[in-house]
Amino acid sequence: MRDEVDGLVEAWTSERPDLDVQPLHVLSRISRLARHLDRARRQIFAEHDLEPWEFDVLSELRRSGDPYQLTPGRLLRATLVTSGTMTNRIDRLAMAGLVERRPDPADRRGVLVQLTPRGRSRVDAALSDLIDYEKSLLGDMTERQRTELATLLRSLLSPLDVEPSDPRS
Repeated sequence: MRDEVDGLVEAWTSERPDLDVQPLHVLSRISRLARHLDRARRQIFAEHDLEPWEFDVLSELRRSGDPYQLTPGRLLRATLVTSGTMTNRIDRLAMAGLVERRPDPADRRGVLVQLTPRGRSRVDAALSDLIDYEKSLLGDMTERQRTELATLLRSLLSPLDVEPSDPRS
């Protein structure tokens, strides 16, 4: 079985015989897969009237467990955006009735962002459809193959997911 990457690697091997282009066999496939997944996820989220960033914020709240609330700071760290961006996102989600701001009982000046029942229903439905789609992608793989692939990808991704150390320390 051949795919687009095989042709790409062959062309580079022919044009640049001085380079070892073997990493392209793996990483170009991962890159192409990421683009396909991104397109599919955007479509699934759109079917639930969600943008990807909305799904990310709502998912973080949903995964936090009952009562499904977090500080804005926790949300921005989890979603890797600036405080201004997070404030804008919370405002937009609140206007849509998907989250609400509540006073933080542990900090009189602070607020908590809480998932509303409407937000919970929307993110749960989108997640169910996403999982169904992703299961279909892996459908022809055995459980052992899935586990092996997950392990290999984890070993590749883990060094990249390490939080950078603070240069001031």
